[in-house]
Amino acid sequence: MKRMSENSPLLLREFMTEDDGWGRPAGRETFAKILSFVESHPGVVIFRVSLKGVRRVDISFAAETIVEIARKYRTFKGFCFADLEDTDQQENWNAAADRAKQPLFKWHGELPAIIGPQPSQGTVDALQFALVRPEVRAAEFATVSGTSITNASTKFKQLWDQGFLLRTERNAESGGVEFVYRRIR
Repeated sequence: MKRMSENSPLLLREFMTEDDGWGRPAGRETFAKILSFVESHPGVVIFRVSLKGVRRVDISFAAETIVEIARKYRTFKGFCFADLEDTDQQENWNAAADRAKQPLFKWHGELPAIIGPQPSQGTVDALQFALVRPEVRAAEFATVSGTSITNASTKFKQLWDQGFLLRTERNAESGGVEFVYRRIR
């Protein structure tokens, strides 16, 4: 099975015509450029979005750019923020992601914050387990949490379906197939 490529930086400002991301038309224009970039990097699975040089964005622009590209590639590729520090921008990204039901992560060192919708109460523990590890299997979580492998597998599948994790298929030691889940970092 082909392994996922390393993260790739995506400098949002390089796709914008000016340092303000304002409105749906500008967002759609920027989205087309980002889409072309992502498609030109088929082996890259996780894109770390940098906002360096971006002065501000509104909710419409946020919804049409990174939020939309993350929604389009959900379950196949992941997008996260590498340097989202401005609280006004964070509120706009959060509102856009929440409206689209597309979670994104903001990483600050080893600590992630979720932008947009939050996981359900039933999957929070599995997500927290996964976020502190590069990869995780349902059996590992089941052993630590005391839950069944079926229950653990269901939680991870929900998190994958909802866009909180990525997933690959690998050969299991038993000879079958198992899913390996990966944080979006």
